[in-house]
Amino acid sequence: MPLEAKRRSIIIESQHSRVITRPYMHGPENRVKKVINRVLNLPEEEAVELLDYILQEFADRHRNFRETIEKHCTGIEKYLPANAALSDERRLLLGAYFTMEYSVESAALFNPSMVEHPDQSGLSLGAMRFIMSFRATGEGHISSIEFRSGIIDEENNIFFDPISDFLETAQVQLNTKYDRRLFLLKLNEMATCNEITDFVLEQLPSEFSFKELKEKISQLENQKRFPEKKQKETVDIMLWLARSNYELIFQTEHQISERVIYPVSENESRGIEDARFVRFTDDNGQDTYYATYTAYNGFKILPQLIETKDFVNFKIITLNGEAVQNKGMALFPRKINGQYVMLSRQDGENNHMMFSDHLHFWQKSFVVQEPSRPWEFIQIGNCGSPLETREGWLLLTHGVGPMRTYGISVELLDLEDPKKIIGRLKDPILLPDRNEREGYVPNVVYSCGGLIHNDELIIPYGMSDIKSGIATVPVRELLSRLLS
Repeated sequence: MPLEAKRRSIIIESQHSRVITRPYMHGPENRVKKVINRVLNLPEEEAVELLDYILQEFADRHRNFRETIEKHCTGIEKYLPANAALSDERRLLLGAYFTMEYSVESAALFNPSMVEHPDQSGLSLGAMRFIMSFRATGEGHISSIEFRSGIIDEENNIFFDPISDFLETAQVQLNTKYDRRLFLLKLNEMATCNEITDFVLEQLPSEFSFKELKEKISQLENQKRFPEKKQKETVDIMLWLARSNYELIFQTEHQISERVIYPVSENESRGIEDARFVRFTDDNGQDTYYATYTAYNGFKILPQLIETKDFVNFKIITLNGEAVQNKGMALFPRKINGQYVMLSRQDGENNHMMFSDHLHFWQKSFVVQEPSRPWEFIQIGNCGSPLETREGWLLLTHGVGPMRTYGISVELLDLEDPKKIIGRLKDPILLPDRNEREGYVPNVVYSCGGLIHNDELIIPYGMSDIKSGIATVPVRELLSRLLS
């Protein structure tokens, strides 16, 4: 009889009322100026009355609402008439006209991953605090990363913390220093290296700042040293790459459910997809949380890596190498025989694995598994980072079968040679049931990573790309099936 995961009654659904503010540009410069002039021509009394209405309607939906619309007014100052004298009220009103609300999870909240919280203080014996990440999708099908937190008690009951009414985007800081050699290697990988990149980088120190890069590019543009079209294309790519590596800083005093990693750079303008978080333990015993995700700009994807210690400050880094040109990468939670190990998808069909001496560079991958069961004849891949047990690495896999139905199963990899599959289940432990098969993408259950607690495998999973649930399997029974 096939082993089936037990579905918990917990359903995590999107909430349309959770919104962020974004700058709202109405079109080309001439239209922006028209809107500005209309606002400036309002009688002062009418302008104040309108601002009072806006503050009454929107201020309690956002933290620091006044500061936000003031900031958005600053963003359009270059379009203001010369010597325009604005009252504080008029500035705020202008800012409101160039601000919009965006509901980051209005369409879906799915494809979760689950890790142990970095703060385990104050818990009863046998309990664990966790963090769960989600792919949140809003208007225009733009995806972000959201978080929830909660506690699994000593009996493995799962309780989520209350969700804040607010959402917060982070302060963005471009990387203070870039390594010139790594920067050049990535440009070469992107087939962008030429006499223009050489000219700019040769003038920079071995570690340079974004400001220094901009200064050298500005000097080059003033010189007009190379053909204009080629120079512009090359410069755009160099700046695009630099902006793809940045830091996000959230407010420590706010709940984790308020934090949303919203697309920042050009390469992720159409979304941040399927982050797979893992708690990685280094050789010195220090823990760092990493997550691989797919940045999408509407035309191509770019594999990225998130690094954090506390889920407050996040570093975003571009992954490099020929083996990280596709989706679905999942990092093992520690090095094996001195090397980093990662599962990946290279061809949209097989399960791949790769090894590297450097976390940010992956050059080769190996096929470790091809579809062999009817429920995975179309595609097989990972469902997040493997989980370590004494018997081996427990790996959640997904398979695609008839009617493009996705299922989740489990296999066991050798601890010291993870290319070796010790055992695998014949059937999925989770297939979409009648309550899960309807959604944006029907007939899909999918996870970006679970965890083990009190001898139970806990699997958060997305339902048809619209909402999420949780299923569990006893680890002892699972290992017994895998080893037999």
